[in-house]
Amino acid sequence: MPTSPPPPPSPGHRSSRRRLALAAAALSAVTLVASCAGPPGTASGSGASAAAGFHLVPGTPAAKGELASFSWALYAEPLTLDYINAFDYPSNMILSNVCESLMRWTPQLTEVPGLAEKASNPDPTTWVYDLRPGVHFHGGGVMTSADVVFSLRRQMDPALASAWSNVFQNVDSVTATGPLQVTVKLKTPDSQFPQYMATTAGVVASEAGVTKAGKDYGTAGGVDCTGPYQLGAWNKGQSLELDRFDGYWGTAAKSNKVVFDFLTDPSARTNAMLSGQVDGGYLIPTESYERLRGSKAGTLSFGQSLSTVNVNVTNMQGPLGDVRVRRALSLALDRSGFVRTGLAGGGAVTGSLTAAAAWDAAPADTRQAALNGLPPTAQDIAQAKALVQQAGATGKTVTVATSPIGQDVSLLATAVQAAGTRIGLNVQLKTVAPNAYSALFTDPQARQGIDMFPETYYLSITDPMDLLTNFQTGSYQNYAGYSDPGYDDLVKQATASYDPAQRLAVEAKLNQKAADQVLWIPVAEWPTSVFLNKRITGAPTTISYLYYPWAADVGAAG
Repeated sequence: MPTSPPPPPSPGHRSSRRRLALAAAALSAVTLVASCAGPPGTASGSGASAAAGFHLVPGTPAAKGELASFSWALYAEPLTLDYINAFDYPSNMILSNVCESLMRWTPQLTEVPGLAEKASNPDPTTWVYDLRPGVHFHGGGVMTSADVVFSLRRQMDPALASAWSNVFQNVDSVTATGPLQVTVKLKTPDSQFPQYMATTAGVVASEAGVTKAGKDYGTAGGVDCTGPYQLGAWNKGQSLELDRFDGYWGTAAKSNKVVFDFLTDPSARTNAMLSGQVDGGYLIPTESYERLRGSKAGTLSFGQSLSTVNVNVTNMQGPLGDVRVRRALSLALDRSGFVRTGLAGGGAVTGSLTAAAAWDAAPADTRQAALNGLPPTAQDIAQAKALVQQAGATGKTVTVATSPIGQDVSLLATAVQAAGTRIGLNVQLKTVAPNAYSALFTDPQARQGIDMFPETYYLSITDPMDLLTNFQTGSYQNYAGYSDPGYDDLVKQATASYDPAQRLAVEAKLNQKAADQVLWIPVAEWPTSVFLNKRITGAPTTISYLYYPWAADVGAAG
């Protein structure tokens, strides 16, 4: 998916930033994590099949005491800690401990009150947030509704080109309706908006602090938020420190300090964890799984994620415009081989674009409707070859982008080439530099001559719609220009429904339609990975670390 280099330009399309984030992870060969729940028919929620080569755990043991400090490996330095541009792993992994949102994602990937102690929905186009009293900012001020209004309006300001602005495209107004109350008026009912208030889209920062920092906000000095940690020393190019905030309204952090070391080389990062130079890290390079598993230095754990590894179809003007060719490539792909090599066995084959865990809240019949009966994931070369012949595509050229940014990307691209070659297609690999690969997510010119590329997609909310909206007509990441009025109508129905069961029933139809039309080729689910040495414990194992103050839970192991 994305890369950390140049931040994507598009105002109003958060999925592009997410992709960039993902490419960023890939850039350092760390690659992105993928879903924790196994594919339909194998595992979900609490564990994965034994054959998958990994076991999901709900968390690491609770801390037994406090720490003076602990250190954490991070594959890249964040470009900024301005919350409106926090759309990548490095920035969110840090910022989730410093800034807080109106609502909060939990380690179990559920949503609970955050800085708003209550959220109410008096009518379909109104959301009212009643704020916690006595919440202090790191700079000394006390949070009021004015700070919330200011913070959300920054996300909506076109001049600032927020990475999260698409979340607010349906917002008509944000107003203070009391000293500790904010009312959001929507243009039409929007079931997704309130869920995103648990992400960085819902962060509240001090109006005074942001205004005082001006153009330097997020890149120098503090960010003046309310979290259990405040920004400490930032040694550019080397490390960043967080200091415990003694004025925190909630449970105090267990460590007085957190030090993030920027270690861009995967081997160096792994060696640092094994030697004790750093105490732990998320986003473990897949090629390091076995070294860390076999080490006595600590424990490698896998937890629930909401990510899937896919092949993004970017051009339907050529051979891939015929769904039979897309289906043929899907049938010919060796998914099991990719999981063994590209994910070092730490993943599970899937035929669903959305992670199975995203459907855990759905009624049993809805979950079955979404995940059962999807196109087969087992190889069928004979049927695939017949489909290519029926489409008159034998010998036609399909170009797949690849890049030396991680084995999840390079080996999946190679697997697509091998699949296509076996069924009569002329699949060409186009190797591009990491920055150029990142540009695939934001620059149409970069996608010229490219028909497909590997992408790992994580959900920022526990709702399949976060991915499924990508195939709506005109959506930012609908690179191939797919358009189906029936699909668009289902998206509108799901977006307008606040009833989870009703909404998920519609989304199940979308999931089936996206799979049947092979809008992207689903390949595997990929769990979150975290390594902790014997000195520390308490870190969540799930992808909640993007928006939950995970570092506050880390303390002494004994």
